Amino acid sequence: MLLLVLLASPTYGQRVTKDLNFGWDFRLNNEGEWRKIDVPHDFQIEQPWVAPAADERPDNTDVAANIKSRLSSRGFKEMGKGYYRYHLPYAADMKGRRVLLDFEGIMYTAEVFLNGEHVGETNYGYVGFEIDITDKVKEGDNLIEVIADTREPGNSRWYTGGGLFRNISLITTPKELFFGRHPLYITTRDNRYVTVGAEFTNRTKQQGTTIKLEITDPDNHIVYSNSHSLPRHKMTRTQEEPMVKDIEIPDAKLWDLDTPALYTVKALLLREDGTVADEAVEQFGIRTIEFLPDCGMKLNGRKVLLKGYANHHTLGALGAAAYPRAIEKRIQLIKQFGMNHIRTSHNPYSRDFIRLCDKYGLLVVDELYDKWTRQHTGGLVSFEQHWQYEVPEWIKRDRNSPSVVLWSLGNELQQDPNQPFNDFGITMYKLMRTLLHRYDSTRLVTVAMHPRYRNWQTDSLPHDLAMITDIQAYNYRYMYFPGDGRRFPWMKFYQSEASVSAMGPNFFEMNLDKVIGLAYWGAIDYLGESQGWPAKGWTQGVFDISLEPKPKAYLMKSFYKPEEPLVHIAVVESKNSVMWNDVQIGNDGMSDHWNRKPGSEVTLYTYTNGDEVELLLNGKRLGRKQNPKNDPKQRNQIKWENIPYADGTLLAVAYNNGKPVARHQIETVGKAVKFIATPDNVNWHADGMDLQHIRIEAVDRKGRRVPMAQDELTFTVEGDARIVAVTNGNNASDELNVINHRKLYNGSAMVILRSSQTPSKVQLKITSPAFKTVVCNFTTN
Repeated sequence: MLLLVLLASPTYGQRVTKDLNFGWDFRLNNEGEWRKIDVPHDFQIEQPWVAPAADERPDNTDVAANIKSRLSSRGFKEMGKGYYRYHLPYAADMKGRRVLLDFEGIMYTAEVFLNGEHVGETNYGYVGFEIDITDKVKEGDNLIEVIADTREPGNSRWYTGGGLFRNISLITTPKELFFGRHPLYITTRDNRYVTVGAEFTNRTKQQGTTIKLEITDPDNHIVYSNSHSLPRHKMTRTQEEPMVKDIEIPDAKLWDLDTPALYTVKALLLREDGTVADEAVEQFGIRTIEFLPDCGMKLNGRKVLLKGYANHHTLGALGAAAYPRAIEKRIQLIKQFGMNHIRTSHNPYSRDFIRLCDKYGLLVVDELYDKWTRQHTGGLVSFEQHWQYEVPEWIKRDRNSPSVVLWSLGNELQQDPNQPFNDFGITMYKLMRTLLHRYDSTRLVTVAMHPRYRNWQTDSLPHDLAMITDIQAYNYRYMYFPGDGRRFPWMKFYQSEASVSAMGPNFFEMNLDKVIGLAYWGAIDYLGESQGWPAKGWTQGVFDISLEPKPKAYLMKSFYKPEEPLVHIAVVESKNSVMWNDVQIGNDGMSDHWNRKPGSEVTLYTYTNGDEVELLLNGKRLGRKQNPKNDPKQRNQIKWENIPYADGTLLAVAYNNGKPVARHQIETVGKAVKFIATPDNVNWHADGMDLQHIRIEAVDRKGRRVPMAQDELTFTVEGDARIVAVTNGNNASDELNVINHRKLYNGSAMVILRSSQTPSKVQLKITSPAFKTVVCNFTTN
């Protein structure tokens, strides 16, 4: 019999997990000297830019021609293989036990060897895997070798990075009694009931298996303790059992956007003598999610509109290396601007990303693939040979996370006719959805579509796939929601990608009471998918690649966060309109500084959610205009033309009901006289993984940033930390990211430091020929 007891003791488990992130050897393409690296590591980000040949350099507006440049989509980095090795000493906790290598991901495909023997591989490196090396590990030194392959340029439509870009662990457990991979399955009902299931293997001679559990609330108080028994299966040693059904949690603290309360389940597998054989720990949230045709999405019974963005997995100057602190910094930024949602385009992000969304209260559309072809899923073997292994791993990894509200299996399949079974993805979707439901039946399933019809020549009816997905996710084509909804009233609409160029209209023109929400494509600039050299990637976002907000970020904030009065001046510098993916893109080349040519005139916008805005130049009133709230194409965007420039201060004041509620001013600044440096991490941990982002700005005598400053900075570090990236937000710069110097761009640059595993005093020196050296002192702990 299987006996279940809920206990408060979490510390007696015999599972041992060792971090293998530190001390790897690396060399590129198996050439040259080996050098030491730590994981996460992206070997592509270190490589030189590869400029296109002269006949491959199109006009920036001709995106179709730009495809001729074979590396434009992949960030103008050469493809290659990263060779890694790690010396694993045989330890006492390996003897007589199961020994597993756990890789959270290897970019893009990879082979793994132990002591010269091939022991495992991945065909799609965005999804994790483990390798049982119990019978392969030997006494003495064990050599782990990994060959990570970026594949060919056409095997991805964006910059993937390459190498050991996520965490690696060594896990040991008993051989006879142990939990499976991602073993716990936790579901909630009616915001008060919890069901816990587990997968475990019992190869002992004992007839029953004892499991001890504990559930604690967000304040670490035990909220439930009980026992339960189940019969042991005679036909299999591995069981998946719903151990406890409908546990009632009185006065449950709900997981929500502003109060992301997390409960914890701890499970202990016991031997007959009461000692612990294995343990599993998982956090979860108590919440309800509903999707309805007439109101979109409900969270805990109330309407919530998804207000978010869709980006690729990379982290700016860090490339694909999945640092938790870099992910957290992005999450904190987007929440400040009113976002509550991220779509993981077009692959699973790291597990740390999902955990941080759980922690901060973000809603995730968790996506597995781009297109269902060999070309777009690694290119090593056919798609049909590996999807059935990746779906369970993906679902079991993320299914207990309250932040995940919707599964997405793919993206824009209509653009590639080579889908399995030659029926536009219908059969493949049904197969994957069936397997998905084997591991989680609590969430709906979708596929992001573009175009939303079968081909580019007709738009009379939705695509066949849109007729069977649980959610109708259209990239850009929100204008079809009303008509499709009238013909098919059961449909539930989500604008899975929205164009920044059409920001505002593609929000306000939707029926916000009925739709699920939207995700702005490429809201943060990223590497890859360049619209033309010298740009190394996407430049159409509302945040630059160093996470500095562009003026249009405040337009987004004005309607993503309407409860906060806002006004922001955006001066039009140029209009860059580009057709991409059959959608007009392009940002407005705006700035928000006031250093201009004397006697010139400017056109500008004031972004606001107020009723009206008054504009003043050096105290002189230039006019007062209403916010055109009844016009969805112009709402929150007030245009001002022929504004004369004069040195001084340009001030915008927003009013509601005749009373001032928000102000923004831009000033003519003087020459730069010094640098100031602002770190972002007040509690920098000496765990070998934590990051310190330091923003450097050139300022005038009054401490105002000087946007024209372009001085080159050099960075030196003393102490147990090192530079892992430099950036300045200019995605067209030819400077590399993994160096010790960087020019200012718009008066700013950033250096990113990685701590070591030893607590230390760290000193960063920032030097430039024209200015006094700036010294920053830190302590890691």
